[in-house]
Amino acid sequence: MTATTTFVPALARMAPVGLAELVDRAALQTRVDRKYVVPAEALPHLLEQVAPHARVLDIDGVRTFRYESVYFDTPRLVSYHSAAYRRRRRFKVRTRTYLDSAECWLEVKISGARGSITKHRLPYHPADCDTVRPGRHFVEAALTRESIAPDADGSLEPVLVTDYRRTTLLLPESASRVTIDTALSWRHNGSSLRLSGLAVIETKTASAASPVDRMLWQRGVRPARISKYATGLAALRLDLPDAPWRRTLRRHFRGTTPSVDPVPTTLSHRPEQEASCV
Repeated sequence: MTATTTFVPALARMAPVGLAELVDRAALQTRVDRKYVVPAEALPHLLEQVAPHARVLDIDGVRTFRYESVYFDTPRLVSYHSAAYRRRRRFKVRTRTYLDSAECWLEVKISGARGSITKHRLPYHPADCDTVRPGRHFVEAALTRESIAPDADGSLEPVLVTDYRRTTLLLPESASRVTIDTALSWRHNGSSLRLSGLAVIETKTASAASPVDRMLWQRGVRPARISKYATGLAALRLDLPDAPWRRTLRRHFRGTTPSVDPVPTTLSHRPEQEASCV
């Protein structure tokens, strides 16, 4: 039984919400995120507790969806190092592909004061998920609006790929969202890493804690410092500074041995995308 299937029965009993209503009620492009790492086996009980306060995203009867994100950085990893050294304003650039629908977005995420997150999004062609070139002006404009200059060394190139399965909940009373990510994996320069028995829960609120935050706190679960990009890259690159995520790495990543992929030069696993990865 996989980490995802353990909580399918609990999901099936939850009231549904459509994508349009979810976006309308809790788009939260500027928000505060809190992340938690929990054993996947704890999800069924947690969802039973959450069910009276939540609705689950349902698209044509499907409630868990496959995601792939490609993260971009400069040759000197400016985005990574700004997170590692806790710069006041930080940025991430990625493409996110919803594998079940083949929908893709180019995204620029800005971390600001007091943990606020601002996201800028551009519809993108899935075949371009390994390059920012078609969206270069969008990325530059988003960073300029936020008064962020990445680096003089210029180009953003693909660095890390993450895959996972996501379930999204709407909490109507607080107009907030909760995402539950399972089957997490990372790929970088021919090495890959999987976390099979863990889930990452992320609450996305305007500011105040959500009912799910308070529920987790009552169970003794506290927010964890984890970033799919930075923590994943630190787990695969032991030469990089990792102070903000060291506790998370020790508890959840360090006991997992990275494997070597058969083709070490390709970030994406889809052959049709290899040509755009330069």
